[in-house]
Amino acid sequence: MSLPLQAELLTVLQSRKSTRVGSSSTVDVDVRLICATNMALHEMIRKNEFRQDLLYRINTIEIVLPPLRERKGDIPIISEHFLKHYSARYKKSTRTLSPAALKRMEKYHWPGNVRELQHALERAVIMSEGQVLQPEDFFFNSGAEVKPEENLMLDQLHLEDVEKILIRKALKKYDGNITEAAKELGLTRPSLYRRMEKYGI
Repeated sequence: MSLPLQAELLTVLQSRKSTRVGSSSTVDVDVRLICATNMALHEMIRKNEFRQDLLYRINTIEIVLPPLRERKGDIPIISEHFLKHYSARYKKSTRTLSPAALKRMEKYHWPGNVRELQHALERAVIMSEGQVLQPEDFFFNSGAEVKPEENLMLDQLHLEDVEKILIRKALKKYDGNITEAAKELGLTRPSLYRRMEKYGI
């Protein structure tokens, strides 16, 4: 938010009143504000990019959520959630993670946090043919950790990889029948053709 907009929000929160655009009368405001950020707000205040008085106003109760690598105990619960979601979405019979797969996931450092875990499980569900995910069903990024500003690019690459895999699987399932493959993917024929051309399939 720009600094002027931050000032307006602060005024509304303090007075609990707001004036609609084009109106001269005020209306009462009764809200509960829940905020989330991955930005260094105190550093932004030092740089005059965030109002200190607004931070004090919204920061009544603060919950600091550590990165996934610092709360490995959450991995089984989060994994179970995404496993159920993607198994249903892609109509797969995948039901659980093997102890070896879970152990490998808990050893990984997860530079992309929960979003990376989500993508890893989505790919594993798509690629797996069994009901239990094994360590070999997962591909983890090797080398240096991904920088925060690179996360968006990483997510986009993962999504494109998943899309290519799904299209190839659907085409194989229906022996190249575009109409049936498009139905399976929830796409129109022209949309599927465009994606096939995009990925060189």
